Order: sequence, then C-alpha cells, then structure tokens
Amino acid sequence: MARDGPTLVSMCRNITALRGLEPPATAEEVEAAARQFVRKVAALSSVSPALDDNVQRASHDIALVVSRLLAELPPRRVPPTTVPPNRRRGTSAPS
Repeated sequence: MARDGPTLVSMCRNITALRGLEPPATAEEVEAAARQFVRKVAALSSVSPALDDNVQRASHDIALVVSRLLAELPPRRVPPTTVPPNRRRGTSAPS
C-alpha cells in the first residue's frame, strides 16, 4: 500500500514502551498508553466532558489493537529503557 506524505520515524517521548516488560504489561498500562496516544494525535492537553465519550471509545479500540500486537510479537531481546509510570517508585515511598 502506497503512502502519501512524510513518514514519521520517531515516537512521542511521552508514550512508554510496553513490549518486553517483566511482568508483561497489564490491561491498565495498555489502556493508559492508548489514552496518551489518542490525546497526542488529537492535540488534547485535557479531555472535556463533551469529548470524553469519543476519547474513551478511541482509547478502547486502540488498546484492543495494542494488546493483540503485544501478544503476537516475539519476545524482546533487550528490555525497555523506561518503566511505565504506574510501576515507578515515588521518592517518598516507604522502604
């Protein structure tokens, strides 16, 4: 399939890589990444109540596709360089 226009070669730095995580990415992490993606491509810094249903629906659809993709890809040889936000330890977490 031919493509018109420029090809993007870099990814938004705010979207965390999910492939190769140990333990594997959770449904919540996939949904969060999908929502980040939707907000980025729609140029939404916040989601108004009027747009929430559209954003939720698009995020859900993308999360389904991403989940299938992650299940079908072979294992990574090198783990991701970043950790998803909900896996990061806060600086004030008890030890």
